[in-house]
Amino acid sequence: MSSKGKVAVALSGGIDSSVAALLLKQQGYEVVGITAKMVCDQNFEEVAQNAKNVADKLGIEHYVLDLSDVFKEKVIDYFEDMYKNAKTPNPCIVCNKTIKWGAILDYAINELKVDYMATGHYAKVTKEDGKTLLYPARDEQKDQLYYLFDLSQEQLSKTLFPLSGLIKNQVKIIAFENDLPSKSSKESQDICFIKKPMTTKKYILDMVEPQKGDFILQKTGKKLGEHEGFYQYTIGQRKGIGIAYAEPLYVLSIDAEKNIVYLGTEKELFRQKVLLENINWQDEPTSFPLECSAKIRYNMPAKKALAIKRGDKVELTFFEPVSAPASGQAGVIYHLRDGHLLGGGWIV
Repeated sequence: MSSKGKVAVALSGGIDSSVAALLLKQQGYEVVGITAKMVCDQNFEEVAQNAKNVADKLGIEHYVLDLSDVFKEKVIDYFEDMYKNAKTPNPCIVCNKTIKWGAILDYAINELKVDYMATGHYAKVTKEDGKTLLYPARDEQKDQLYYLFDLSQEQLSKTLFPLSGLIKNQVKIIAFENDLPSKSSKESQDICFIKKPMTTKKYILDMVEPQKGDFILQKTGKKLGEHEGFYQYTIGQRKGIGIAYAEPLYVLSIDAEKNIVYLGTEKELFRQKVLLENINWQDEPTSFPLECSAKIRYNMPAKKALAIKRGDKVELTFFEPVSAPASGQAGVIYHLRDGHLLGGGWIV
């Protein structure tokens, strides 16, 4: 075994995980690749073959792990249940916790006897005062701390992120210079089990029978029209409502039991306070209230907020109101000055 240890790379066949494996090998680790079978379809066979091509190019062992049953239970069923209960799911966060750093990590450690697991995520892992902490990656456009908030100290302690100091263009150059089979691969979709031409809306419609319900203007209670099922809508949605009104209308809230979708104007989407439950701390603050920065969705800049403990929950009061906090999405909390990940929870 290499003096640096043995590391399993979650190998998707894409450019990021391929370059991560290459860099670790160059750094002197003994590297193996693991490709997880999430769903039973032709697309997975292509993913597995692409990953094997990368492993063969790098001269590393490659393992295929059938996790379709656990993925169905932990990720797909969760995704569907959230929509059925008028919540907005975040399957990538759940997959990271239960699949990548759950079933794959368990297999890598227990069966392959590795010391570490690595992925192509853009994040920086450091050891400080007996803790393993996550800091933003160099590429601010690709930084993925948000999706990693629910990982435990035990999971983080076994984690390597080889791309932390690179920007995406550098990763692409490395892939081309080393003629990796993944060098021309496209960015993967957000929801890996919904493939084009299937869309999330079509997927939901196939899952649940159409059910007529009302569009209600929230501030007046007036009925504005009808829809075919609340599960087709998420908080903050504008497209696909199809109601003529003096101003553009957005989904403000949803009543699953009554099958009502409440609408309003853009300014009505903004909230000052957001309550989080099922909190996971990677670096728990020693005192509250705590000035921090926070996100309520991945593709927003972190905003200054005050975190206050409310029993086993955390209330975030933003200095400037934030738009469309959606039940079921993650609220993630960062250190105000250095940006490292403190923890987070799920929006109530």
